[in-house]
Amino acid sequence: MISISTLVSGRQFGAHRLRYGRPADRPPGPVVVYNCTSACNLDCSHCYAQGWPAESLSTDQAKAMLGDLAAMGCPVVLFSGGEPLLREDLSELAAHAVGLGMRAVVSSNGTLITPAQAEALARAGVSYVGISLDGMEATHDRLRGRKSAFRQALAGLEHCRAAGLKVGLRVTLTRQNLSDLPGLLDLARQRRIPRLCLYHLVYTGRGGNLREADLTAPQRRSMMDLMIARAAEASADGDELELLTVDNHADGPYLYLQLQKSDPARAQAAMDLLRISGGNASGERIGCVRPDGTVLPDQFWQSQPLGNVRQRPFSSIWTDAANPLLASLRRRPRPLTGRCRCCRFLDICNGNFRARAEQATGDIWGDDPACYLTDEEIAPRG
Repeated sequence: MISISTLVSGRQFGAHRLRYGRPADRPPGPVVVYNCTSACNLDCSHCYAQGWPAESLSTDQAKAMLGDLAAMGCPVVLFSGGEPLLREDLSELAAHAVGLGMRAVVSSNGTLITPAQAEALARAGVSYVGISLDGMEATHDRLRGRKSAFRQALAGLEHCRAAGLKVGLRVTLTRQNLSDLPGLLDLARQRRIPRLCLYHLVYTGRGGNLREADLTAPQRRSMMDLMIARAAEASADGDELELLTVDNHADGPYLYLQLQKSDPARAQAAMDLLRISGGNASGERIGCVRPDGTVLPDQFWQSQPLGNVRQRPFSSIWTDAANPLLASLRRRPRPLTGRCRCCRFLDICNGNFRARAEQATGDIWGDDPACYLTDEEIAPRG
Protein backbone atom coordinates (compact mmCIF):
# COMPACT_ATOMS: atom_id res chain seq x y z
CA MET A 1 0.00 0.00 0.00
CA ILE A 2 1.56 3.27 -1.15
CA SER A 3 0.32 6.59 0.18
CA ILE A 4 0.56 8.89 -2.83
CA SER A 5 -0.56 11.76 -0.60
CA THR A 6 2.24 11.24 1.94
CA LEU A 7 4.95 10.85 -0.69
CA VAL A 8 3.80 13.92 -2.64
CA SER A 9 3.18 16.25 0.30
CA GLY A 10 5.10 14.85 3.25
CA ARG A 11 1.93 14.82 5.36
CA GLN A 12 1.32 11.97 7.77
CA PHE A 13 -1.98 10.14 7.86
CA GLY A 14 -3.45 7.58 10.25
CA ALA A 15 -1.47 4.45 9.32
CA HIS A 16 1.83 6.27 8.70
CA ARG A 17 3.71 4.26 11.34
CA LEU A 18 2.73 0.93 9.77
CA ARG A 19 3.69 2.03 6.25
CA TYR A 20 6.69 4.26 6.83
CA GLY A 21 7.79 3.66 10.41
CA ARG A 22 11.31 2.31 10.73
CA PRO A 23 11.54 -1.46 11.26
CA ALA A 24 12.57 -1.07 14.90
CA ASP A 25 9.41 0.96 15.56
CA ARG A 26 6.95 -1.34 13.79
CA PRO A 27 4.81 -3.90 15.62
CA PRO A 28 6.42 -7.35 15.47
CA GLY A 29 3.51 -9.22 13.90
CA PRO A 30 1.96 -8.97 10.45
CA VAL A 31 -1.23 -7.17 9.46
CA VAL A 32 -3.70 -10.02 8.88
CA VAL A 33 -6.56 -10.06 6.39
CA TYR A 34 -9.18 -12.36 7.87
CA ASN A 35 -11.63 -13.39 5.16
CA CYS A 36 -14.20 -14.36 7.73
CA THR A 37 -16.78 -15.67 5.23
CA SER A 38 -16.92 -16.61 1.57
CA ALA A 39 -20.64 -15.75 1.40
CA CYS A 40 -21.63 -12.61 -0.50
CA ASN A 41 -24.79 -10.90 -1.68
CA LEU A 42 -23.20 -9.52 -4.87
CA ASP A 43 -21.60 -11.08 -7.95
CA CYS A 44 -18.51 -8.98 -8.62
CA SER A 45 -16.56 -9.57 -11.81
CA HIS A 46 -13.13 -9.25 -10.19
CA CYS A 47 -13.74 -11.12 -6.89
CA TYR A 48 -10.60 -12.92 -5.72
CA ALA A 49 -12.56 -15.08 -3.24
CA GLN A 50 -14.64 -16.84 -5.88
CA GLY A 51 -14.47 -20.60 -5.46
CA TRP A 52 -13.41 -20.59 -1.81
CA PRO A 53 -14.96 -23.28 0.42
CA ALA A 54 -18.16 -22.34 2.24
CA GLU A 55 -16.87 -23.72 5.54
CA SER A 56 -15.92 -21.05 8.10
CA LEU A 57 -14.25 -21.00 11.48
CA SER A 58 -16.71 -21.03 14.38
CA THR A 59 -16.91 -18.06 16.71
CA ASP A 60 -14.77 -19.84 19.30
CA GLN A 61 -12.21 -20.91 16.70
CA ALA A 62 -12.02 -17.38 15.32
CA LYS A 63 -11.57 -15.93 18.82
CA ALA A 64 -8.78 -18.40 19.52
CA MET A 65 -7.06 -17.34 16.31
CA LEU A 66 -7.45 -13.65 17.24
CA GLY A 67 -5.91 -14.33 20.62
CA ASP A 68 -2.93 -15.96 18.95
CA LEU A 69 -2.56 -12.99 16.55
CA ALA A 70 -2.60 -10.54 19.43
CA ALA A 71 0.02 -12.55 21.33
CA MET A 72 2.41 -12.38 18.36
CA GLY A 73 2.01 -8.60 18.02
CA CYS A 74 -0.40 -8.35 15.10
CA PRO A 75 -1.34 -4.63 14.93
CA VAL A 76 -4.40 -4.81 12.63
CA VAL A 77 -7.00 -7.39 11.65
CA LEU A 78 -8.88 -6.58 8.47
CA PHE A 79 -12.25 -8.38 8.43
CA SER A 80 -13.12 -9.10 4.80
CA GLY A 81 -14.93 -11.72 2.77
CA GLY A 82 -16.96 -12.41 0.76
CA GLU A 83 -19.12 -9.87 2.52
CA PRO A 84 -18.21 -9.78 6.23
CA LEU A 85 -21.60 -8.31 7.20
CA LEU A 86 -23.10 -11.70 6.33
CA ARG A 87 -21.28 -13.14 9.33
CA GLU A 88 -23.63 -12.66 12.28
CA ASP A 89 -20.85 -12.55 14.84
CA LEU A 90 -18.79 -9.89 13.01
CA SER A 91 -19.26 -7.23 15.68
CA GLU A 92 -18.52 -9.76 18.43
CA LEU A 93 -15.28 -10.81 16.72
CA ALA A 94 -14.27 -7.20 16.04
CA ALA A 95 -14.87 -6.27 19.69
CA HIS A 96 -12.81 -9.27 20.76
CA ALA A 97 -9.92 -8.19 18.53
CA VAL A 98 -10.06 -4.64 19.90
CA GLY A 99 -10.19 -5.94 23.46
CA LEU A 100 -6.98 -7.84 22.77
CA GLY A 101 -5.24 -4.63 21.73
CA MET A 102 -5.47 -4.86 17.95
CA ARG A 103 -7.12 -2.47 15.52
CA ALA A 104 -10.16 -3.93 13.77
CA VAL A 105 -11.03 -2.67 10.31
CA VAL A 106 -13.73 -3.89 7.93
CA SER A 107 -13.80 -4.18 4.14
CA SER A 108 -17.38 -4.27 2.84
CA ASN A 109 -19.43 -3.72 -0.29
CA GLY A 110 -21.53 -1.42 1.89
CA THR A 111 -24.93 -2.59 0.71
CA LEU A 112 -25.85 -4.33 3.97
CA ILE A 113 -24.74 -1.61 6.38
CA THR A 114 -27.87 -0.29 8.03
CA PRO A 115 -27.81 2.41 10.73
CA ALA A 116 -28.13 -0.30 13.39
CA GLN A 117 -25.28 -2.34 11.94
CA ALA A 118 -23.07 0.75 11.70
CA GLU A 119 -23.78 1.51 15.35
CA ALA A 120 -22.89 -2.09 16.27
CA LEU A 121 -19.55 -1.80 14.47
CA ALA A 122 -18.85 1.49 16.23
CA ARG A 123 -19.66 -0.01 19.64
CA ALA A 124 -17.31 -2.89 18.82
CA GLY A 125 -14.49 -0.40 18.39
CA VAL A 126 -13.98 -0.79 14.63
CA SER A 127 -11.64 2.01 13.58
CA TYR A 128 -12.19 2.04 9.81
CA VAL A 129 -14.65 0.74 7.21
CA GLY A 130 -13.55 0.54 3.58
CA ILE A 131 -16.45 0.58 1.11
CA SER A 132 -15.91 -0.86 -2.38
CA LEU A 133 -16.99 1.46 -5.20
CA ASP A 134 -15.77 0.46 -8.64
CA GLY A 135 -17.12 3.29 -10.75
CA MET A 136 -19.94 5.73 -10.97
CA GLU A 137 -23.48 4.40 -10.73
CA ALA A 138 -23.98 2.55 -14.03
CA THR A 139 -20.46 1.14 -14.10
CA HIS A 140 -20.45 0.05 -10.46
CA ASP A 141 -23.84 -1.66 -10.71
CA ARG A 142 -22.73 -3.53 -13.83
CA LEU A 143 -19.43 -4.70 -12.33
CA ARG A 144 -21.06 -5.67 -9.03
CA GLY A 145 -23.90 -7.56 -10.73
CA ARG A 146 -26.74 -5.72 -9.00
CA LYS A 147 -28.86 -2.71 -9.82
CA SER A 148 -28.84 -0.11 -7.00
CA ALA A 149 -25.54 -1.44 -5.57
CA PHE A 150 -23.96 2.01 -6.01
CA ARG A 151 -26.65 3.86 -4.09
CA GLN A 152 -26.78 1.23 -1.37
CA ALA A 153 -22.98 1.35 -0.97
CA LEU A 154 -23.05 5.13 -0.54
CA ALA A 155 -25.94 4.83 1.90
CA GLY A 156 -23.93 2.30 3.92
CA LEU A 157 -20.96 4.66 3.90
CA GLU A 158 -23.08 7.51 5.23
CA HIS A 159 -24.56 5.27 7.94
CA CYS A 160 -20.99 4.52 9.07
CA ARG A 161 -20.12 8.22 9.15
CA ALA A 162 -23.25 8.98 11.15
CA ALA A 163 -22.12 6.36 13.69
CA GLY A 164 -18.74 8.06 14.00
CA LEU A 165 -16.76 5.51 11.98
CA LYS A 166 -13.91 6.56 9.71
CA VAL A 167 -14.64 5.49 6.14
CA GLY A 168 -12.93 5.28 2.78
CA LEU A 169 -13.45 4.08 -0.78
CA ARG A 170 -11.81 1.01 -2.32
CA VAL A 171 -11.59 0.92 -6.12
CA THR A 172 -10.32 -2.00 -8.22
CA LEU A 173 -9.26 -0.51 -11.54
CA THR A 174 -9.40 -2.16 -14.97
CA ARG A 175 -10.11 -0.89 -18.48
CA GLN A 176 -13.78 -1.46 -17.68
CA ASN A 177 -13.88 1.44 -15.20
CA LEU A 178 -10.74 3.51 -15.88
CA SER A 179 -12.77 6.36 -17.35
CA ASP A 180 -14.75 6.61 -14.08
CA LEU A 181 -11.69 7.36 -11.95
CA PRO A 182 -11.87 11.18 -12.24
CA GLY A 183 -15.53 11.02 -11.17
CA LEU A 184 -14.69 8.86 -8.15
CA LEU A 185 -11.94 11.27 -7.11
CA ASP A 186 -14.40 14.15 -7.43
CA LEU A 187 -16.95 12.20 -5.40
CA ALA A 188 -14.46 11.60 -2.61
CA ARG A 189 -13.63 15.30 -2.33
CA GLN A 190 -17.23 16.48 -2.67
CA ARG A 191 -18.41 14.16 0.09
CA ARG A 192 -15.29 14.79 2.19
CA ILE A 193 -14.44 11.09 2.30
CA PRO A 194 -10.99 10.94 3.91
CA ARG A 195 -9.45 8.07 1.94
CA LEU A 196 -9.52 6.50 -1.52
CA CYS A 197 -7.52 3.29 -2.10
CA LEU A 198 -6.97 2.32 -5.71
CA TYR A 199 -6.31 -1.42 -6.16
CA HIS A 200 -4.49 -2.88 -9.15
CA LEU A 201 -6.10 -6.06 -10.47
CA VAL A 202 -4.65 -9.40 -9.31
CA TYR A 203 -5.34 -12.42 -11.54
CA THR A 204 -6.97 -14.71 -9.02
CA GLY A 205 -10.54 -15.92 -8.47
CA ARG A 206 -12.82 -14.23 -10.97
CA GLY A 207 -10.08 -11.67 -11.48
CA GLY A 208 -8.28 -14.35 -13.47
CA ASN A 209 -10.92 -13.91 -16.17
CA LEU A 210 -10.12 -10.20 -16.51
CA ARG A 211 -6.46 -10.33 -17.52
CA GLU A 212 -7.31 -9.02 -20.98
CA ALA A 213 -9.10 -6.09 -19.30
CA ASP A 214 -6.14 -5.17 -17.11
CA LEU A 215 -4.57 -1.77 -17.61
CA THR A 216 -1.83 -1.30 -20.17
CA ALA A 217 1.48 0.31 -19.18
CA PRO A 218 0.48 3.69 -20.69
CA GLN A 219 -2.84 3.55 -18.85
CA ARG A 220 -1.10 2.85 -15.54
CA ARG A 221 1.22 5.81 -16.09
CA SER A 222 -1.70 8.07 -16.95
CA MET A 223 -3.60 6.84 -13.88
CA MET A 224 -0.62 7.58 -11.65
CA ASP A 225 -0.20 11.05 -13.16
CA LEU A 226 -3.82 11.76 -12.25
CA MET A 227 -3.42 10.40 -8.71
CA ILE A 228 -0.25 12.45 -8.16
CA ALA A 229 -1.90 15.62 -9.45
CA ARG A 230 -5.02 15.10 -7.36
CA ALA A 231 -2.97 14.37 -4.22
CA ALA A 232 -1.01 17.58 -4.71
CA GLU A 233 -4.21 19.52 -5.32
CA ALA A 234 -5.88 18.16 -2.18
CA SER A 235 -2.80 18.99 -0.11
CA ALA A 236 -2.62 22.53 -1.46
CA ASP A 237 -6.30 23.04 -0.62
CA GLY A 238 -5.90 21.70 2.92
CA ASP A 239 -8.17 18.74 2.11
CA GLU A 240 -7.76 15.70 4.41
CA LEU A 241 -8.25 13.24 1.53
CA GLU A 242 -5.53 10.55 1.39
CA LEU A 243 -4.99 8.82 -1.95
CA LEU A 244 -3.32 5.40 -1.99
CA THR A 245 -2.54 2.66 -4.47
CA VAL A 246 -2.45 -1.02 -3.55
CA ASP A 247 -0.97 -4.21 -5.04
CA ASN A 248 1.55 -2.63 -7.42
CA HIS A 249 4.83 -1.49 -5.92
CA ALA A 250 6.03 -0.15 -9.27
CA ASP A 251 3.92 2.88 -8.35
CA GLY A 252 6.58 3.95 -5.84
CA PRO A 253 9.48 4.21 -8.31
CA TYR A 254 7.22 5.84 -10.89
CA LEU A 255 6.15 8.50 -8.40
CA TYR A 256 9.80 9.09 -7.46
CA LEU A 257 10.77 9.55 -11.13
CA GLN A 258 7.95 12.03 -11.66
CA LEU A 259 8.86 14.01 -8.55
CA GLN A 260 12.48 14.16 -9.70
CA LYS A 261 11.33 16.25 -12.65
CA SER A 262 9.33 18.76 -10.60
CA ASP A 263 10.70 18.75 -7.05
CA PRO A 264 14.02 16.89 -6.51
CA ALA A 265 14.06 17.56 -2.76
CA ARG A 266 10.58 16.10 -2.37
CA ALA A 267 11.65 13.17 -4.59
CA GLN A 268 14.51 12.35 -2.24
CA ALA A 269 12.22 12.53 0.80
CA ALA A 270 9.78 10.18 -0.95
CA MET A 271 12.60 7.78 -1.78
CA ASP A 272 13.69 7.73 1.87
CA LEU A 273 10.18 6.71 2.93
CA LEU A 274 9.91 4.09 0.19
CA ARG A 275 13.19 2.54 1.33
CA ILE A 276 11.91 2.36 4.91
CA SER A 277 8.67 0.74 3.72
CA GLY A 278 10.61 -1.83 1.69
CA GLY A 279 8.02 -2.70 -0.97
CA ASN A 280 5.97 -5.86 -1.18
CA ALA A 281 5.61 -7.59 2.19
CA SER A 282 3.61 -10.74 1.33
CA GLY A 283 4.52 -13.51 3.74
CA GLU A 284 6.34 -11.04 5.96
CA ARG A 285 4.36 -8.01 7.18
CA ILE A 286 1.02 -9.06 5.70
CA GLY A 287 -0.74 -12.41 5.79
CA CYS A 288 -4.19 -13.86 5.31
CA VAL A 289 -6.54 -16.37 6.90
CA ARG A 290 -9.27 -17.73 4.64
CA PRO A 291 -12.75 -18.54 6.01
CA ASP A 292 -11.85 -22.20 6.55
CA GLY A 293 -8.67 -21.31 8.48
CA THR A 294 -6.16 -21.72 5.64
CA VAL A 295 -3.21 -19.36 6.01
CA LEU A 296 -1.88 -17.61 2.88
CA PRO A 297 1.09 -15.26 2.30
CA ASP A 298 -1.47 -12.63 1.24
CA GLN A 299 -5.16 -12.66 0.44
CA PHE A 300 -4.64 -13.25 -3.30
CA TRP A 301 -2.05 -16.04 -3.32
CA GLN A 302 -4.43 -18.99 -3.20
CA SER A 303 -1.99 -21.44 -4.78
CA GLN A 304 0.43 -21.23 -1.83
CA PRO A 305 -1.32 -22.41 1.38
CA LEU A 306 0.99 -22.40 4.39
CA GLY A 307 -1.14 -24.37 6.85
CA ASN A 308 -4.45 -24.17 8.68
CA VAL A 309 -5.19 -22.60 12.07
CA ARG A 310 -7.49 -25.51 12.90
CA GLN A 311 -4.46 -27.79 13.07
CA ARG A 312 -1.74 -25.34 14.08
CA PRO A 313 -1.73 -21.78 15.46
CA PHE A 314 -1.13 -18.95 13.00
CA SER A 315 1.96 -17.91 14.98
CA SER A 316 3.48 -21.37 14.57
CA ILE A 317 2.75 -21.43 10.85
CA TRP A 318 4.07 -17.91 10.34
CA THR A 319 7.33 -18.40 12.21
CA ASP A 320 8.15 -21.83 10.78
CA ALA A 321 11.83 -21.51 9.83
CA ALA A 322 11.56 -24.73 7.80
CA ASN A 323 9.02 -23.29 5.33
CA PRO A 324 11.04 -22.60 2.15
CA LEU A 325 8.53 -20.16 0.64
CA LEU A 326 8.39 -17.96 3.74
CA ALA A 327 12.17 -18.03 3.99
CA SER A 328 12.52 -16.94 0.37
CA LEU A 329 9.91 -14.19 0.68
CA ARG A 330 11.81 -12.77 3.64
CA ARG A 331 15.20 -12.78 1.95
CA ARG A 332 16.73 -9.52 0.75
CA PRO A 333 16.92 -9.68 -2.16
CA ARG A 334 14.37 -12.33 -2.99
CA PRO A 335 15.45 -15.01 -5.53
CA LEU A 336 13.83 -13.13 -8.40
CA THR A 337 14.43 -13.67 -12.11
CA GLY A 338 14.02 -11.56 -15.24
CA ARG A 339 13.92 -7.77 -15.08
CA CYS A 340 13.36 -7.67 -11.35
CA ARG A 341 16.73 -9.20 -10.62
CA CYS A 342 18.75 -6.25 -11.93
CA CYS A 343 16.24 -3.43 -11.30
CA ARG A 344 17.72 -0.44 -9.47
CA PHE A 345 14.46 -0.04 -7.57
CA LEU A 346 14.41 -3.57 -6.15
CA ASP A 347 14.99 -2.31 -2.60
CA ILE A 348 11.80 -0.20 -2.69
CA CYS A 349 9.62 -2.61 -4.69
CA ASN A 350 10.87 -6.03 -3.51
CA GLY A 351 9.75 -7.76 -6.69
CA ASN A 352 6.16 -6.51 -6.67
CA PHE A 353 3.27 -9.01 -6.52
CA ARG A 354 4.27 -12.68 -6.64
CA ALA A 355 0.70 -14.01 -7.02
CA ARG A 356 0.30 -12.02 -10.24
CA ALA A 357 3.73 -13.11 -11.50
CA GLU A 358 2.89 -16.76 -10.91
CA GLN A 359 -0.45 -16.48 -12.71
CA ALA A 360 1.16 -14.76 -15.69
CA THR A 361 4.41 -16.75 -16.02
CA GLY A 362 4.00 -19.97 -14.05
CA ASP A 363 7.07 -18.95 -12.03
CA ILE A 364 6.61 -17.46 -8.56
CA TRP A 365 9.90 -15.57 -9.02
CA GLY A 366 9.16 -14.38 -12.56
CA ASP A 367 8.32 -10.87 -13.70
CA ASP A 368 5.11 -9.23 -12.51
CA PRO A 369 3.38 -8.10 -15.74
CA ALA A 370 1.89 -5.12 -13.89
CA CYS A 371 5.30 -3.43 -13.73
CA TYR A 372 5.08 -0.58 -16.23
CA LEU A 373 8.55 0.92 -15.81
CA THR A 374 10.71 0.87 -18.93
CA ASP A 375 14.03 -0.96 -19.23
CA GLU A 376 15.74 2.45 -19.33
CA GLU A 377 14.03 3.60 -16.12
CA ILE A 378 15.02 0.53 -14.12
CA ALA A 379 18.59 0.24 -15.44
CA PRO A 380 21.30 0.69 -12.78
CA ARG A 381 22.92 4.10 -12.84
CA GLY A 382 26.67 4.17 -13.40
